[in-house]
Amino acid sequence: MLKIADTKEALNHCFEIRKQVFVDEQGVPPSLEIDQYEDEATHVLLTEYGCPIATGRFREYKDGIKIERVAVIKSHRKLGLGKKVLDYIEYQAKSNNKTKFYLNAQTQAIPFYESLGYYKYGDVFKDAGISHYAMVKEA
Repeated sequence: MLKIADTKEALNHCFEIRKQVFVDEQGVPPSLEIDQYEDEATHVLLTEYGCPIATGRFREYKDGIKIERVAVIKSHRKLGLGKKVLDYIEYQAKSNNKTKFYLNAQTQAIPFYESLGYYKYGDVFKDAGISHYAMVKEA
């Protein structure tokens, strides 16, 4: 089930998924993983049989939205769940007349985002010590 994380419990599940993926697996410092945009962002949570398995968030940005912190737990990767989270976020944005989607993608995820219609712009940059590219998509 994919939904907006509109309760404290659901939001905590989002943070736990992000901790597993970004902090525990990728070595991002916890102080960088939780940031100043948590309160203004809309968080989404994907569960399977009640178990949290994927998350992402989005917020207003420039002339569209910024998609951030998309994460799928290790045991559920390569099943199309990241795409499902992104499709849901894009649907939510379009229903609010937002049709331009921005994100910063880790370099290993570039092919995934390109397959969904995103394209790179600008130069590679480091975020939390990990190489990223800015990407954008227009619906």
